Formats: sequence, structure tokens, C-alpha cells
Amino acid sequence: MADYKSRDDKVLSEKEEEFGTVENIDIVDLPSAQDVSYGPSGAAGLIHSPYVLAAAFLASFGGFSFGYDQGVISIINVMDQFHAVFPEAKSGFGKGLMTGMLEFGAFLGCFFMPWLADKISRKRALAVVVVIFNIGAILQTAAVNYEMLVVGRTIGGIGVGTLAMGAPLYIAEIAPPNLRGTLLVLESVSIVLGVVISFWITYGTRNMTGEIAFRLPFGLQMVSATIVGAGILFFPYSPRWLALVGRNEEALQSLSKLRRLPTTDERVQTEYRGIVADAQFQKTVTERRHPGVHGLKLEIVTWLDLFSPKTWRRTAVGCGILFFQQFSGVNAFIYYAPTLFQSLGQSDGMSLIMSGVFNILQLVAVAICFFIIDFVGRRPLAIWGAVGGAVSWGIMAILVGLFSDSWDSHPAAGWAAVAMAFMFIMVYGVSYSPLGWALPSEVFPTATRSKGVALSTATCWICNFIVGVITPPMLESLGFGTYIFYGAWCAVAAVWAYLLVPETKGKTLEQMDEVFGDNSGQEEKEIMRATAAQAMGIVPAVRDV
Repeated sequence: MADYKSRDDKVLSEKEEEFGTVENIDIVDLPSAQDVSYGPSGAAGLIHSPYVLAAAFLASFGGFSFGYDQGVISIINVMDQFHAVFPEAKSGFGKGLMTGMLEFGAFLGCFFMPWLADKISRKRALAVVVVIFNIGAILQTAAVNYEMLVVGRTIGGIGVGTLAMGAPLYIAEIAPPNLRGTLLVLESVSIVLGVVISFWITYGTRNMTGEIAFRLPFGLQMVSATIVGAGILFFPYSPRWLALVGRNEEALQSLSKLRRLPTTDERVQTEYRGIVADAQFQKTVTERRHPGVHGLKLEIVTWLDLFSPKTWRRTAVGCGILFFQQFSGVNAFIYYAPTLFQSLGQSDGMSLIMSGVFNILQLVAVAICFFIIDFVGRRPLAIWGAVGGAVSWGIMAILVGLFSDSWDSHPAAGWAAVAMAFMFIMVYGVSYSPLGWALPSEVFPTATRSKGVALSTATCWICNFIVGVITPPMLESLGFGTYIFYGAWCAVAAVWAYLLVPETKGKTLEQMDEVFGDNSGQEEKEIMRATAAQAMGIVPAVRDV
């Protein structure tokens, strides 16, 4: 540190008249949302960034593939044609295992996606995992026994999990700060749209004669994934990834293309300097934390960095939002909606219709969030979304506990329980559904973002797997206790959000240190001061920091 000061302070002082004192740069003089705003926030701002919207929309089709897989299994689980070929899927455990292995595969996929995304780029990684997804989809479609079906869902899960992780990572890194939240909601919109479309496709094929009733919906899942894999190659690399691997000139060109502005535009230059400085800062910090460490060992220790005292809160927010997203119980409804609506007193036919309405309401709620997330903010949605979920589950638990043995005599109570289910999905759809994909992509610094998003997404998948496996046996043995279980987790989520979730709306990715207050060490301030000077052209390099 002393060597840096003695050699470069003279150069810095000579530049102070041009740039102001470097102390006034204040840890990089990171660009604010106002400095790099390219237009209004929210849906109106998309008119000014059609290229970014198109790239984000295509990437979000990875989420559509996941949503499709979620929705397609809901009605297939109650098809006689399906049970005739796979009788093992009729039992509570067999149904839960077959359903949940998709999420377990997704959990496994999360641990190689960060390496792939850092090695070959975010967009090429998305293209590669589409191939894996399609292999799993082919096995599911052609399965001749229960074991082949489970293997197919596991491999498909590896693909769909990495798709759903890679899409928000790419979106977060190409989006301007005034639109990032709005664009990240596209991931949630795509997931829910996939659920809705696959549900109604399967609803339409359920009366077909023979195995085509379930094999056709299984096969159609390859369409959206293939569109992502082929189409994403025509879009720009993430400028933040390019900066991370030292391709700074290409990063500037990519940013210029995404913003549809010349490289000399002041806003583009300001955002570019912040990106380069932050990437250099993260690499420098990694080298200082783990000097001389390379290869596999560096890969392991950088995973462990996610739990360091300076970054644990980011990890708690990123992983926590997806933990509570799943233990809110949403996928208990999505996977087993007909069964759950039957437990609320509805007939077999009405349960299918209510399941479809349930999915449509989630789509409506997520669409509402698309327009409000960058105005309302993340923190209020996290707190009040959890409160609304706890109230909804609590009332359902009371009604099921009182009337589950006499629904025919109390139809009003049954419909009140259905109304609470609808209230739950509306509250969830406007809060935890989009927040689960927005927050993890925002809160981690550049050098650890892919691993942070991966760990957060892995939390989603393993919790999703647990929910998928335990829900059928819980309904069989606990009855209304199942509703209490999920309601209690929603209540815990409200406390967690109040204590730990900060407000990130309107902040650039490079300003998250300020949001979380985890970059207060003087040594890191000096490193950032030096990288800021380098990015602004004050000194040629960061030396001996």
C-alpha cells in the first residue's frame, strides 16, 4: 500500500486540477442512477431501450421452460393414462419423488453454471445448457418406465435450473439501472406464463386416448428452450462479463450497442467507468484475499467468500428470498393444485378449473408487479407479501380444520377457503414471485455474482425439491396442519425481510456496497480509490496495492 502511495500520489496530485482531488472520487465516484439514467423507470422506460428489452425477453424464456415444467406436471399427476404407464406415480411418495427430481436436478446444475458462465460468457452458457435440457425432455417424452421418467426429469432439471439461473444473471448485467427491476420481473412473468400455458395445454390433452395425452405436453417443453439457445447467440455479451475477463474495449462497444448511444456519450462513459472499476476492484480484492491461490482451490475459497463477515448479509438476502419463496408453499399449490382444491371441498372437475384460475391469477399479479416494482421498491414487497401469505394460509388452515369432514354441508366455507387460496397467489405473485429472481441478481458484487446467484438459485431448487416431495404425504397425514406449516414460514419471512432486506431500487449494481455497508474497511477503500483512478485515466495501473 505504501509503495502505491509513494509512486502514484505525485501523478494523482498533478491530475487533481482536472478531476478534483482523488479523495473526492470517494471510492470510485460510482455512477448514481441519475448519472446513468437513459430515460424513465418502469414500463415507459422500455420504449427507450428496445434492444435491452428484446435481449432480456429472450433470456427470460429460460424461466418459461421452468414454468412449463412446473405446470405440465399438475394435471399429468392425475391422468389415468399416465398412471397406466407409471403406476408408481400414484402413491404419495412416488408422485412426490417424480415431481421433485426436476428440482433436485436443477439444484445440481447450479454448481457448474457459475464456472461455465464465467468461463465462456453468460449468453453462451445459456446456449449450452439448452442442449442438456432438451436431452432430459426427450427422455421424459419417450420414457417407458418410472425409472427412465425420473432420470429424464433429473437431467431436464439440470438444464432448466441453469437456464432459470443464467437468465436473470444476464438480464441484470445488461439492464440500465432505471429498468433493471422491471426487466428482472420478466423472469417471473415468463415462469408464470409457462405454468399457465402448460396447464391449459395439458387440460386440453387430458381426454385424448392413449399415451399421447401426456407425451405431447412433455415434448412441447423443448420449443421454448430451443428458442433461447439459438436466439441468445445473436445478442451482445454482457459488458460486465467482458470487463471481468479484461476485454474492456469490447465491454464499451457492447454497452454502447445495448444503450443505442455512441461510445462517447457521457452517460455511457460514466456507466462504463463504473463497470470497469468495479470489475478491477473485485479481482484485486480476490487476489489480496487469496494470494497465490489458483485453480480448483481458488474456486472453493471464492465460494466460501460468500459467507465472509463482509458479504454474509448479501448471501442471507439472496438465498433467503428464494428459501422463503419456496416455503411460502406456492409450489405445493402449483404441483398439486387439483389435490389441494379437492381438500378445500371442490369436486374433481371444479378442482381442475380452479387450478387453472389460480395460475392465471398469479400471471395477473406478476404483471402488476412488472409496472410497480421500480416505484414501490423491493423491501415493502418482501415484508407485506410475507404478511399476506401468512394471513391467507392461516385462514385456510382454520377453515380446513373446522369443515374438512363436512364440506357438503358448508359450501360457503369451501368457497371462502378457495378465496383465501386466490388471495395468497395474488399476494405472492406481486411480491415473492418476482423478488426471488430480482434480488439475487442485484445484491452480489461482480466477481462473485455468478456464484452468489448460483447459491441462491440452488437454495430455490433444493427447497422446491423438499416441498415437492413432502407435500403429498403431509396432506395425507397432517391435513390442515399442512396449511399451518406453510403459513408459519410466511410469518418467519416477514420478520426476516424486516430485519435483513434493504432497498435496492434505483441503485446501480456498483452501488450495492453502499446499500449493504459491507465495504467499510480502509484497505478496501484504498483499493477502490486506486481502481477508480485507473478507470478515470488518472493513473495507468493499480500497482502493489
